[in-house]
Amino acid sequence: MAVILTYNINGIRASLKKDFAKWLDSTKSDIICLQEIKANSDQFDESVFTDLGYNCYWNSAQKKGYSGVAILCKQTPLHIEYGCGIEDIDFEGRFIRVDFKQYSVMSIYFPSGSSGDIRQEFKMYFLDKFQNYINELKKEIPNLILCGDYNICHQAIDIHNPKRLKNTSGFLPEERQWVTDFLSSGFIDPFRHLNKDPHNYTWWSYRSNARAKNLGWRIDYQMISNSLLPKLKRSQILSSAVHSDHCPVLLEIGD
Repeated sequence: MAVILTYNINGIRASLKKDFAKWLDSTKSDIICLQEIKANSDQFDESVFTDLGYNCYWNSAQKKGYSGVAILCKQTPLHIEYGCGIEDIDFEGRFIRVDFKQYSVMSIYFPSGSSGDIRQEFKMYFLDKFQNYINELKKEIPNLILCGDYNICHQAIDIHNPKRLKNTSGFLPEERQWVTDFLSSGFIDPFRHLNKDPHNYTWWSYRSNARAKNLGWRIDYQMISNSLLPKLKRSQILSSAVHSDHCPVLLEIGD
């Protein structure tokens, strides 16, 4: 049995000041995938995690204080892969993967297109490249767990006001179609597979008291290969965690 957590932490240094390490220990997670760490590993004290029994693997962006992903895991991986081999994507520190005997786990930070057309174009470029990358990877590694901030709401049920936001980056028809096609390529959205209820979100704007009003978006996922469905035990959004404008998502996979 393995408990796998994904969390866009929106700055690891800020989160550590909010007792993040203590909270993390309470989850008893085996593997933690972090996004938007916004720091290099020499800018914070890694020992707060190693003292909890985690091996720590960081992939920071070359631009300081921006993006960056990490994986913390109690079992030593067979292999760690930093990046995806595409220079203009890897420059931004958006991928890290750890391989174990039964499956591989990836922490991914998908681009946002909310700042304008240039970044939206980059986001669509990223989505295309990511699909191709995964298509090739699953030939070698069939059991994949792809954790991260996808920056896309898939269905109307995943966003608080689908009519008003239908032309907004993160809920554009072509982005939503990409998720549909990605799932059709051999993946399952565990949370939605187990929970069909509305009003379950993982990100809220800091504006207009959005979190208190639950005016959110579900943009953080733990997509699993179809082959892992028999091992799926639980998927839960941990909305009470408040170290970030996102909240974590928890996945439990059986042996």
